Amino acid sequence: MSHDPIRFDIQLPDLLQHLANTHPIINETGIDTKFQHLIWLRASQINGCGYCVKMHTSEARKDGETNARLDHLAAWHSVDDFTPAEKAVLAWTEALTNLSYSQDRAPLVSELRKHYSEKEIAAQTITIAMINLWNRIQIANH
Repeated sequence: MSHDPIRFDIQLPDLLQHLANTHPIINETGIDTKFQHLIWLRASQINGCGYCVKMHTSEARKDGETNARLDHLAAWHSVDDFTPAEKAVLAWTEALTNLSYSQDRAPLVSELRKHYSEKEIAAQTITIAMINLWNRIQIANH
């Protein structure tokens, strides 16, 4: 059963613009755009947001991501397509998307710190939080 979409763009245009304005700020931190697509895509897969999965897959390809890595993203734990640094962020993405209050996230942060600066970890964390927010907005309309 479908419903009329919630018109966030009409009801809260200023708020949506403020949310969108976070992305250029994140990009200024130097986070790799190509890998950012994988973060967005993995969270969108977990959240079941078909709109975002399609969009981020397409954008990733346009930015040079390979079909093999996109095809293997859902099984990143068990394939060699991703570096240890990328796997650390993908694990962080899954931990912050599938919230489990019993999960000890300290080992995940320790692994991130082996590969990234505190600023990079902060940017990755905000990136993960933002895609989860956007997924939920899109899911509300589908």
